[in-house]
Amino acid sequence: MCLGIPMRIAEIAGYNAVCEARGIKRNISLFMMQHEPLSVGDLVMVHSGRALEKMTEEQAALSWEAYDEILALEDRGG
Repeated sequence: MCLGIPMRIAEIAGYNAVCEARGIKRNISLFMMQHEPLSVGDLVMVHSGRALEKMTEEQAALSWEAYDEILALEDRGG
């Protein structure tokens, strides 16, 4: 199973960006989103080092809630 991670754009340089999520920064390709106007502060769904779609604050929060639940279950062994 593959999961996309919601990340916030911190810097943009052409088709590349530095994105941040929970204190972790990664270099991300924006090439697949060249049709979408993106700005610093926007949220994007990231998979395999590539931004795949723009997200709303609500979508990102719901994703993180689900991931937190999964991690909590894993920590409990179940």
